[in-house]
Amino acid sequence: MSNLTKLEFAALEISGKNYLSWILDVEIHLEAIALAKTIKDDNEESPQNRAKAMIFIRHHLHEELKTEFLIEKDPLSLWKKLKKRYENRKSVILSKARYGWMHLRLQDFKSVSEYNLALFKITSQLKLCGEKVTEEDMLEKTFTTFHASNKLLQQQYRECKFEKYSELISCLLVVEQNNELLLRNHQSRPTSSTPFPEVNGI
Repeated sequence: MSNLTKLEFAALEISGKNYLSWILDVEIHLEAIALAKTIKDDNEESPQNRAKAMIFIRHHLHEELKTEFLIEKDPLSLWKKLKKRYENRKSVILSKARYGWMHLRLQDFKSVSEYNLALFKITSQLKLCGEKVTEEDMLEKTFTTFHASNKLLQQQYRECKFEKYSELISCLLVVEQNNELLLRNHQSRPTSSTPFPEVNGI
């Protein structure tokens, strides 16, 4: 059992705000230790396996939840009670994620990296809630939210016919880094200025 307790991830909070990521973590870990069937309907797992799964799940519950479900001994029953209690979190997260996706614009971010992080955070939430987000969706979201002054640039990127969002972002990151380098070079010695002549030693 000592190996089970070492498989650490964030405990389920009393508010349930991390419920969707928590159930994913639990399912993955139970699968890894051959106990995934203990939280499935009509399973015929041994009392020992159910006890192991119960210990594992309880280990990853907030202390108040452990107290609330103190007398619960069956992992499937506990799993269903937690689902009933926190399933409504999915609709809240989905609503926020849809709103975030609708208002996500490349032009609102100072860097491509910041935009990329925001996009993946939103798409992860959408996928956790069962929404499908394709490569085409992410490419189109990026193309259509370029700044208006970059319309020609946006058309050029479209003509590259990227099939994966990661390819477009990699390209944008390289261009951004090159632009920053050019800007730094320009600021260090603006156009038309000449360097000070070197003083030759006698």
